[in-house]
This record gives sequence, C-alpha cells and structure tokens, in this order.
Amino acid sequence: METYEKLLEQAYKEIKPIKASSERFEIPKIEGHLEGNKTILTNLPQIASYLRRDINHLLKFLLKELASSGKMHGSQLILQTKIQSSKINEKIKQYADEFVICRECKKPDTELTKDKEFLFVHCLACGAKHSVRSKI
Repeated sequence: METYEKLLEQAYKEIKPIKASSERFEIPKIEGHLEGNKTILTNLPQIASYLRRDINHLLKFLLKELASSGKMHGSQLILQTKIQSSKINEKIKQYADEFVICRECKKPDTELTKDKEFLFVHCLACGAKHSVRSKI
C-alpha cells in the first residue's frame, strides 16, 4: 500500500494547472460593418447571451446611450447612423458595469429581478442585491 504522501504527489502531477488570470470575465468585442449611413452589428445576440441578459434590454440601453434609432433584422442590429465600434464597445462595457457585474464581489454571476416597480441586480455568488435604474 502506498503512503499518503506518494498518493498526494501523484495526484498533483495529474491535475492541470489553473491559469492565473486577473479577470475571468471578458466581454466579446462587437462585430459589424458600415453600409452607407448605417452601422450593422452582427454579434449582438451572442454578446447578450454571454452577459446572460435579454437582448431587448441590451438593445434598449444601446439605442438610448448611442442616441440612435435602430432595429433588429434577424440576428443583426441595424443602426441608422455611423458609429465607431470603440464607442459601441464602451457602451456595452458600461451596460455590463451597471446591469451585470456585482458591486460587492465584482463577479458577473448575477440576475435581474423585479420587485414591484424596482429593478435589482441579485448576485448569485455572494447574495448581494442592489438596485439599478429600471427605466432605460
């Protein structure tokens, strides 16, 4: 029978090392192109899915913050103005900071809950709950 130390050493050799990362939550960059005076974004549904938020909530936020009109056409968002992708990525990051990331533990494991007319971000990791603007 092998000793505990030998078994432990063998187990450590078999486990994969964990890559140390300062930030595990990285929002994908927006993909799209300009077409005349319009901006067409192709991966907004994937970003909404990654953030685990309703695409309509994200869309409403973006249209208001970018001061632009737009509509979903299939899986593409068509904005009626030319907007740089860096500006759109900045607004998506702002959305994540306000509606996705927990203010207490800084983790993205949250859900939006509604209590009467108030909207809350409830953290599934630490249990914190804080209010956010319910009307975008």
